[in-house]
Amino acid sequence: MHLTYSHILGTGMYAPARILTNHDLEKMVATSDSWITERTGIKTRRIAAEGEVTSDMAVAAARQALDMAGTKPEDLDAIIVATISPDMPMPSCAVMVQAKLGAKRAFAFDLSAACAGSLYGLNIADKFIRGGAQRVLVIGAELLSRLVDWEDRNTCVLFGDAAGAMVVGPTPDANRGLLSVHLHSDGTSAGLLAIPGGGSKHPQSQEVLAQKLNKIAMSGREVYKYAVSVLPETLQEALKANGMTAGDVDHVVSHQANIRIVESVLGKVGIPMEKCWINLDRYGNTSSASLPISLDEASRAGRLKEGDVVLMMAIGAGIAWGSAVMRW
Repeated sequence: MHLTYSHILGTGMYAPARILTNHDLEKMVATSDSWITERTGIKTRRIAAEGEVTSDMAVAAARQALDMAGTKPEDLDAIIVATISPDMPMPSCAVMVQAKLGAKRAFAFDLSAACAGSLYGLNIADKFIRGGAQRVLVIGAELLSRLVDWEDRNTCVLFGDAAGAMVVGPTPDANRGLLSVHLHSDGTSAGLLAIPGGGSKHPQSQEVLAQKLNKIAMSGREVYKYAVSVLPETLQEALKANGMTAGDVDHVVSHQANIRIVESVLGKVGIPMEKCWINLDRYGNTSSASLPISLDEASRAGRLKEGDVVLMMAIGAGIAWGSAVMRW
């Protein structure tokens, strides 16, 4: 039986022009450059311009990915946007992207898996490709600067605005493409990272705004402990599923929330840090955009060679997490 494998044909990214440094944050909240750097590895993050919305960033990243893939917008079968910060609650950010790109044939929808969103999106795109689709656009786009409480020093220092995109298509080569994806969720830990207000539980109101329930709330230490516990397990799961060991991995492409999480996880699995593309020092935690941005930068820097084994991982609110193995 002939199997169709899905392969990433093009990548792209977009980060707003405005840079917010740790020294800028020192003037806004009780924090310091050394405190932020030591605990997170973040030095700067990007902030969207006034009037700029999530779909604008998504389209900019998408155009780069489409260009690399040699694909016209009208040739897309589907557009998947992973985001927790869409332009508006309804309709989806993806239909805004579809309209702005002029991708008339594509059906479009959003998915919500927070920082793990792009990995979830990649898995769905893989299913569409195996089912006969020819071109699927997966975008992770987040405008988190409007969702953080700028008086909460535990969260406002972490997040940045950006978008990353991947064009996924079929490859007949069984030695290339996405080999497996492994996804997990644990709703019993949903309270560790959330935006409690704005939904049916706490509808938008003056009280919700006054209590800042419409902003990101996080138990940072607990999220860290959870991440360093489950991510090594899912990386081992991905390697085992493909008959591989840590030594077979050429590159790691990871969602980047905190440098200490990445160091701890790779240390436990036995993969040297130099195999992981690191950029959170420049962009901060960009949630669903983080993984495709890292893939795009690593690809354009010439780090990824044909046939290389790429191991992916991500974890975010939900709690949702996962891993993937791809042969580039």
